[in-house]
Amino acid sequence: MDLSTRQRRALDAICDTFAPGSAARGAPEGMLQVVEANPRTAEQAQVGLLLSLFALRRFAALPQERREAVLRGWCDSRIPQRRAAFQALRKGVTHMDARALYDAVGYPGALGPPVHPAPRAIVSLEVAADATLDCDVCVVGSGAGGATAAAVLAAAGLDVIVLEAGAHYDDADFDGAEHAGWRRLYEQAGAAATNDQSVGLLAGSCLGGSTVVNYTTSFRTPDEVRAEWAADGVPAFTSDAYTDSLDAVCERLGVNVDNNRVSAREAVFRRGLDALGWHCEAMSRNVVDCDQDGPECGWCGFGCRRGAKQSTLKTWLVDAHAAGARILVRTRARRVLVDGGVTRGVEAETADGHSVTVRARAVVAACGAIQTPALLRRSGLGNRQIGRNLRLHPVTGVFGLFDDDVRPWEGTMQAVYSDEHRDLDGTGYGVKYETAPVHPTLFAAFLPWRTAAQHAELASALRHVSLVGVLLRDRSAGEVRVGRDGEPVSRYALSEQDVRHVRIGLDGGARILEAAGAKKIVSAHARGVSYEPGRTSREQFMHDADACGYGAGRCVFYSFHLMGSARMGGTAATSACGPEGETWDVRNLVVCDGSTFPSASGVNPMISIEAIAHMNARALASRLA
Repeated sequence: MDLSTRQRRALDAICDTFAPGSAARGAPEGMLQVVEANPRTAEQAQVGLLLSLFALRRFAALPQERREAVLRGWCDSRIPQRRAAFQALRKGVTHMDARALYDAVGYPGALGPPVHPAPRAIVSLEVAADATLDCDVCVVGSGAGGATAAAVLAAAGLDVIVLEAGAHYDDADFDGAEHAGWRRLYEQAGAAATNDQSVGLLAGSCLGGSTVVNYTTSFRTPDEVRAEWAADGVPAFTSDAYTDSLDAVCERLGVNVDNNRVSAREAVFRRGLDALGWHCEAMSRNVVDCDQDGPECGWCGFGCRRGAKQSTLKTWLVDAHAAGARILVRTRARRVLVDGGVTRGVEAETADGHSVTVRARAVVAACGAIQTPALLRRSGLGNRQIGRNLRLHPVTGVFGLFDDDVRPWEGTMQAVYSDEHRDLDGTGYGVKYETAPVHPTLFAAFLPWRTAAQHAELASALRHVSLVGVLLRDRSAGEVRVGRDGEPVSRYALSEQDVRHVRIGLDGGARILEAAGAKKIVSAHARGVSYEPGRTSREQFMHDADACGYGAGRCVFYSFHLMGSARMGGTAATSACGPEGETWDVRNLVVCDGSTFPSASGVNPMISIEAIAHMNARALASRLA
């Protein structure tokens, strides 16, 4: 992204205001790389306009204290667009400058490539020129849904082609480097968000999708959720067929509770739960021979270099490839080809600009709950439910500062969890408490910023921090629309009921950390809400949190679970797809990812996505046969 001299001076000043010295450490260059990773040119242009505004107001000429006051004004503004701009800038600068923390907190940084990595089991098809390919089924996406569907279809004797927009990385490439991991493995280098920056959207963008970067948590679809989904017009969810698919998925992924050694971070979490007498249970995980507490574990969000995580790279994609499926990486689907109400294939383009046309009898859309509805819209589908009903399981966090040497980036990804408040209204909606490794870039994303000194003081305490994540099963329904450029735009806002549940979860997280012995507890609110047990009260903490609020730019939320935007159901009036995942608009166009969920799953969704894909792909294979 080309900047004028004045724009670049403004960007350098913004960086140095958030984190003095960060401009010289390369934060502006890193931020510009992330901006360039955004496919929406209109949003790139907005960044330029924002920098021009700061330049016009001579921001760079102001002293540090005055610049900090200007940024706080944007943070606290009544204008949502200003708060959104502040949050985008804050996240960008503190994320890019996280390396400055490494020595201060004893963070080891990149682990380096593994000494003896397993050889790649998949060889992708190279496309060096415009090409036309023929097959029975074209699968768009290689994550939990697409890979599972590809394996089932290829095992049925069908000729399958898989298109993946991201690149192919495997054990030898997973060196644990934070910034390289975000840039290579995540959509928009981890910077994707809803249109108002209210929720960050984290999704994998590589061969294997989010299964490569997720935290190995492997919950089966809860029985009450299955019943709810069946009542929404898909009776198969309470059938033996879905149970069989759940069983097949868990067996193929090696789901177990034998790799759950509790890290120091989770020992704090469990200590607090036990002191309160709250629910605490071992987490099911899809790992084999996991290191758990050695130098390998804790970095799984940047790929498992040990190869212990049973992602689709190790399971379904290997099965599909062995059965003859062809796999194209760095190839983005632009639209599904439709003739006479029946799918005829896919038009795609490689990262090098080559056109790829795949002629097929059927298409599986499995590119995630943001990209799938956009693909369907670009392909001319008109069902009004496409893009609606987006669920995000928005997650916020409560951080506790301890005297303990926690080193929260280390150890098992997620070994235990609590369902103490999973049902807050008698209908199965509430919050789940989980924790996860806290690396400097992730810590920076959630931390409040009021002054550079205040932020630096909090950030430097990372070694002694433990996190309680509050994961909401949301009733709120967002929407994915398609801009004029064909790219998706996500809109989302929490309902009053969901805010009440988040508030209970925030209070619950604080109670857990206080019971565990935290000396200070900090929320992810923009105004820096905190308290010190024994000196100030949790009640005042919650009062301050409520005063700050939970809307866009008020409290940091991220989504690791994108669901529901092309949901299955019993009628075209209430759903985008029928009971077997086929779109109402086009025959033999089947959706097989998290967008099929009729509502939020309430649990980490990987197993549910794969089971739905397994079930829908079996039905498609039967029809095509």
